[in-house]
Amino acid sequence: MVKLLAEAAPAKINLFLRVVGRRADGYHELDSVFVPISLADRVRVEMRRAPGRAIALRCDRAGIPDGERNLAWRAADAFMREFGVNAEILIDLHKEIPAGAGLGGGSSDAGAVLRIMAAMQRVGDLARLARVALGLGADVPFFLAPRAAHVGGIGERIRPLERCARLWMAIAVPAVEIPTAEVYRALEPEHWSGPAPAEHLRAITEGRITPAVVQNDLAAAAMALYPQIARLRKALETAGASAAAMSGSGGAVFGLFAGEEQASRAVEKLRPEVPEARLFVAHSL
Repeated sequence: MVKLLAEAAPAKINLFLRVVGRRADGYHELDSVFVPISLADRVRVEMRRAPGRAIALRCDRAGIPDGERNLAWRAADAFMREFGVNAEILIDLHKEIPAGAGLGGGSSDAGAVLRIMAAMQRVGDLARLARVALGLGADVPFFLAPRAAHVGGIGERIRPLERCARLWMAIAVPAVEIPTAEVYRALEPEHWSGPAPAEHLRAITEGRITPAVVQNDLAAAAMALYPQIARLRKALETAGASAAAMSGSGGAVFGLFAGEEQASRAVEKLRPEVPEARLFVAHSL
């Protein structure tokens, strides 16, 4: 018997990302709002009954790791081990989300694999599935059910927002992958801003997002290492963004605009100014 399912794996932006502290194990405690966006990969999973376990992964983009180095592969492996599944799994990835950009592409692919395999196997134990997701990476639990959420801890405390206004944005991604670990190593305690004020959360739910709201405590460290990130943020601000910030640990920068037309005009204006960057128009989901 063959089972086949496919799903979109959306990217995310961090509307803000604030460091609250550091745990004894070295992980940083964060306060953030994650928002899934229309920029997305496509994940297709094929499952065949088998006496043992085997996983193969194909991707349409060169340079994407396979085997144990790929989060989607590891998600399938972790699911089968946790839930005692023997099967042959084929994962097809169609990639649109740039890698190493702070947009959560690998984590979203892993979340999609877990969602698909849970549906195939009729797994309804969401708490157990969330533990599997967290074992793969701090962002993966969010992508089990991606919707705008206030996220805390290292990513495991997820509280969906009651509402979030539709956001249109231009996204600029530098021509370099940003190593998350390198950015965190460069982060200094004086860059920690602590939890976001309640007013900032209200502003997000009501669509009143100002530059003060989109605080990213990792930005100073990332921009010191990769100045092109700061240049892209400045370019988006000059193009008319009402607020612009780095997402995650970088290097993608998003700028918020009043609508699709304004975001599209900004992207067209920026193409000749930053020819080395990848540019996208996207909206929140």
